[in-house]
Amino acid sequence: MTAKKTGVLLANLGSPTAPTTSAVRRFLKEFLWDPRVVNLPRPLWWVILHFFVLPFRPRKSAKAYRKVWDEKGSPLIFLTLQLTERVAEKLHAKGVTTQHVMRYGEPSIAKQLKAFKTAGIDNLIVLPLYPQYSSTTTASIYDDVIKELNQWRHLPNIHFISDYHQHSHYIAAVAESIEQSWREHGKNELLLMSFHGLPEQLTKWGDPYFHQCHKTAALIAAKLGIDEKQWMIVFQSRFGKAQWLKPYCVDTLKDLPGQGIKKIDVVCPGFAVDCLETLEEIAMENKAVFMASGGVEYRYIAALNDSEIHVDAIVNLLEQKL
Repeated sequence: MTAKKTGVLLANLGSPTAPTTSAVRRFLKEFLWDPRVVNLPRPLWWVILHFFVLPFRPRKSAKAYRKVWDEKGSPLIFLTLQLTERVAEKLHAKGVTTQHVMRYGEPSIAKQLKAFKTAGIDNLIVLPLYPQYSSTTTASIYDDVIKELNQWRHLPNIHFISDYHQHSHYIAAVAESIEQSWREHGKNELLLMSFHGLPEQLTKWGDPYFHQCHKTAALIAAKLGIDEKQWMIVFQSRFGKAQWLKPYCVDTLKDLPGQGIKKIDVVCPGFAVDCLETLEEIAMENKAVFMASGGVEYRYIAALNDSEIHVDAIVNLLEQKL
């Protein structure tokens, strides 16, 4: 019997091709038109998107991207690539082909699946690099995978890893990154764990994201051996006027100094690699909010990126499906 050939897709959100208004507009047009991302009736959302969002938001977002853009390009893209290359090195000996894909932009899921088909891949593992499941992110990747596979006559075996929010190796990796920061810089008064926000309505509709974020944060705190007074969970990146998951990160940062907490560490366990939301929003913009409100020290702890502990955690997760 011929051994099956396994292909792994590490999937992330995507990024503009350049920190320019036009490139950001193209990216946002694709991203924000996804019905998984914005759950409004299509005709209504088309009007809002084309007349109230796309004419204005790309210019502001492009300015933010320019603050974090690297000579290698978008941090999310090249850090995902570096992580994938290191994972691929470890899985190569097992005969596994590992590639990275983006839900929006390039390299696209459809193109890489076609390449896998040409290469004779008949065992497919898809890992969205979102530890916590959300219908706005994880499910959208699933949709795109199935959209392509629906066109195939001969389907591969498919393993779709929908989340790893309480996977022991992932929890240990995040905890170790925090402890490493504490060893190097000292431990501040409070550890703030910030996750990307979502509209509250999604939780009411059955999206488990909110509960998985809380589970992740509690497990990290337990691994660190800190009590409930030493850490706090918040949600960032609110967009629009609807009620989003609380507590809001920005509001919390404004309030903490007045409560006597003026030195904090901030970590974002929902982001596998650093990106605009961590490098610009959390590390720059939100730091300025905290310091302007009377804060004394604000330290952002980087995402796991392509660190050895992250690579090992991802490999362990994937090996369970081989």
